[in-house]
Amino acid sequence: MPALECVDAAIPRGYAFARDGALPAPRAFLGGAPTTEGCDTSDDFSSPWSTAHSAALYQIEAWGAPYFSVNSDGDIAVRPHGTATLLHQEIDLMKVVKKASASTTAGGLGLRLPLLVRLPDVLKHRLESLHGAFDSAIQSNGYLAHYQGVYPVKCNQDRYVVEDIAEFGTPFHYGLEAGSKAELLLAMTCLTRGSPDAFLICNGYKDEEYIALALIARSMDLNTVIVLEQEEEFDTVVEISRRLGVRPVVGLRAKLRTKHSGHFGSTSGEKGKFGLTTMEILSVARKLRRLEMLDCLQLLHFHIGSQIPSTSLLADGVGEASQIYCELARLGAEMRVIDIGGGLGIDYDGSRSGDSDISVSYDLEEYACAVVRAVMLACDRKNVRHPIICSESGRALVSHHSVVIFEAVSSSAIGAGTLPFAGADVSFLAEELSDGARADYSNLIAAAFRGDYKSCAVYADQLKRTYVEHFKDGIVGLEQLAALDVLCDIIAKELGEADPVKTYHVNLSIFTSIPDFWGIGQVFPIVPIHHLDQRPGVKGILSDLTCDSDGKVNQFIGGQSTLPLHELSGGGGGYYLGMFLGGAYQEALGGLHNLFGGPSVVRVSQSDGPHCFAVMLAVPGSSCADVLRAMQHEPDVMLEALKHRAAECGVEGGDAIMRVLHSMPYLICGDGGGVVTGDATSSDSDGCCGVGMEEEDEY
Repeated sequence: MPALECVDAAIPRGYAFARDGALPAPRAFLGGAPTTEGCDTSDDFSSPWSTAHSAALYQIEAWGAPYFSVNSDGDIAVRPHGTATLLHQEIDLMKVVKKASASTTAGGLGLRLPLLVRLPDVLKHRLESLHGAFDSAIQSNGYLAHYQGVYPVKCNQDRYVVEDIAEFGTPFHYGLEAGSKAELLLAMTCLTRGSPDAFLICNGYKDEEYIALALIARSMDLNTVIVLEQEEEFDTVVEISRRLGVRPVVGLRAKLRTKHSGHFGSTSGEKGKFGLTTMEILSVARKLRRLEMLDCLQLLHFHIGSQIPSTSLLADGVGEASQIYCELARLGAEMRVIDIGGGLGIDYDGSRSGDSDISVSYDLEEYACAVVRAVMLACDRKNVRHPIICSESGRALVSHHSVVIFEAVSSSAIGAGTLPFAGADVSFLAEELSDGARADYSNLIAAAFRGDYKSCAVYADQLKRTYVEHFKDGIVGLEQLAALDVLCDIIAKELGEADPVKTYHVNLSIFTSIPDFWGIGQVFPIVPIHHLDQRPGVKGILSDLTCDSDGKVNQFIGGQSTLPLHELSGGGGGYYLGMFLGGAYQEALGGLHNLFGGPSVVRVSQSDGPHCFAVMLAVPGSSCADVLRAMQHEPDVMLEALKHRAAECGVEGGDAIMRVLHSMPYLICGDGGGVVTGDATSSDSDGCCGVGMEEEDEY
């Protein structure tokens, strides 16, 4: 028979091979396929499937509480006020997606995916919870000062995030921390509308311009503290403060001996990137005394490292730093504040493990209590007044407040080819093979007929390797090689050795939206946001749009290399997944690999309207013109050049080129699934839409 007919024809699963090379009528391998021993069936929940099964399968309660759950419709619901959220206040993420992506003529916002959903109510609750945890620890331990935190804007510099924190933190005198001149400018601006007592902590390496800006902030009645990262910065601070006539408030960053051993602890310990040694701390204190400026030294700062895994390590570091604080007070400094830095971790996988970079073994209350007790113990021993406790908790504050939602547009599986129907002759596979290869072919057919599974696998592997070599030498054709591949795949399936994993192709750039996964292997919870009332039937990995082999997600929480997914309906598309707990660092670190830009963004607040939420702000994602402009290209010039070339060639392409320039680089998917090529709502990141628009349409 023609070779291509052999490749294109279909065969139901479960055929065995006759000795003459023809395929007999359908029947299972004799005795059935062998059972794989040691299989993990822990995910085989009893029927019928329920939303509770999905919640357990994806461990949503472990990593998502108290903000994320599965509702009765099988969708992911946001509980914006944590445990205090009432049922009618829950926000259905699928309704948010429909509102955002529906056309404006249908009452939607006309945005394209991927979509970043910001949840300011969650952000507010996180800030209140952090402050509440420290208040409780202070009261229960009889601590004689208060907690007053700052948000390190490097975690997420988005305007509305920083402005929200400044606003929500006003009752708590919550401040901001900056690590660069640009961050200092935005922090100064936001704090002009915040509490006058809120700290403005100035960290990072500093030049004269940075220090001058910080002193100007001090003269503007902002509660500014310049933290010295290097001893050399001291002389510059003194010189510029005299020039401007502004008396500075200074802090020192101590380089502790306590070291965080995990990935995020590389900046801790004696060889850490930042901070002063004990000798340098003493040197600065002596210089301040000589200059009669010892009263300017009021804060001690340190940072053990992000994602501190346990309270024992935390207490050890805080205890060491508290001793330095007490010694500075003994030397005559007007010490008022101990800044414990960042490190308050997130339990990304819900395991409550102290031996992992993606988990922590404590909650907010335990963290706060460990800090308060460690500071109090050291100060009481030295009869030093209890200091204000400041923390720079960024990851713990903003991680929960945003969700990246993206669409799976298609799927593929290894070994998805087909062979002929029953009775078809496949003896052509042995044509022009060497005697050894023909022997392997005959042995394979005979072993299949006998139901000798192990021998089948051996002969199939040998035959496949021989075929590949013969193909490289030009002995066999592409059709024969393809047919042999499919034949071996069917054998592997019958033996239970086939790879059951499907690749889901998603409309996303890993490098733009989940850069920490690519860069440091950081795992985030990824979950379908709907169909959670149905049993997932596929083990999958995710492959993004970029032309890069690293553009895939193949590690998931719980140490899993696959993610349970549902079969795509029709031609694909219409299947939405969410990446959670990514509100810190991902936006700032995301790049423009393959010129895929940022996602569309909506700010969604809980509302007392009929559908529980209001879209307060909607911003289209970066257009092709935006990302080209970011790389120093000139889209307007490009458009004119291409229109001129199209006219020379007699092609009517100007309008199409313009549409593409002003649309997002991501795929355009239709309502019925799959990629569409017709007109679609353009994306223009120069403007925003839907401000203050409440969700009103039924879905």
